[in-house]
Amino acid sequence: MLLFKDWSNNPRNIKGRLIMIGFRLSHIATKNQILFFLLVPQLVIYRIVVEWFLGVELPYKTVIKGGLTLFHGQALVVNDGTIIGSNCILRHSTTIGTKVLADGSYSRCPVLGDNVDVGANVCIIGDISIGNNVKIGAGSVVVKNVPDNSVIVGNPARIIRTFAP
Repeated sequence: MLLFKDWSNNPRNIKGRLIMIGFRLSHIATKNQILFFLLVPQLVIYRIVVEWFLGVELPYKTVIKGGLTLFHGQALVVNDGTIIGSNCILRHSTTIGTKVLADGSYSRCPVLGDNVDVGANVCIIGDISIGNNVKIGAGSVVVKNVPDNSVIVGNPARIIRTFAP
């Protein structure tokens, strides 16, 4: 079922399950006008509980395929224009979003492929693509495209290893 797309990826993680069920229900509500009006209280409750009390900014307009795992859901900030592939892992204190361009406008958001494992305290910003099967080390700042099957670390992030899928 659509509401439980991420359930099995968050075992023993009540907070992750709560956030993802609230996200999925809110996301469904925004796709259907009738449901939207019926679920306006859900949208408000989601924002209050998830953003204010749990400290996770995961807007319900964000595109997340399925199987997202949230470890230690604190200080997570994801821009609503971000696209997150299947079976990704996000850890605490991670920011995924836009950057301010030279003309003062904002860039597009990052696109994460499938099976991307994001370490703690990572910043992924700008109009970039992160390939499939990528591991991003803790504390990395990612501002350039990353090819499939890579391990990246550092500030700015650089590829330290590639592997066969």
